[in-house]
Amino acid sequence: MSRTDLIADTFTIIRNAYMVHKETVDVALSVTVKSILEILKTENYIENYKLMEDKKQGTARVYLKYVSHKPAIRNIKRISRPGLRVYVKRQKVPSVLRGRGLAIISTSKGVMTDKQAREAGMGGEVIGYVW
Repeated sequence: MSRTDLIADTFTIIRNAYMVHKETVDVALSVTVKSILEILKTENYIENYKLMEDKKQGTARVYLKYVSHKPAIRNIKRISRPGLRVYVKRQKVPSVLRGRGLAIISTSKGVMTDKQAREAGMGGEVIGYVW
């Protein structure tokens, strides 16, 4: 597994774990990944996460959420990646599935949802979509 894009790795690990109905997964940790996990927890896409120490950068144990035995996350997709960055102005902040999904955006004020970015009047890098 490559460690050049921890966000894409995290999204892939979560997506694959939901497909095989796992209860928990461990993901490599960074400041951005921690912010993304906090957003997913706040928006009720995951149950919880717990930070764990290791000799390197740290890991997070993510407790996945199921609603009536179905995954809370139907899809999680990386948009901006190291080879192709995607930025949006404040007027062009995307809406995922007409508001039923979630866009995660990295702004100068930190990582936030599309709704929070619109309310703050900020644009930034579109990290990914969750629905």
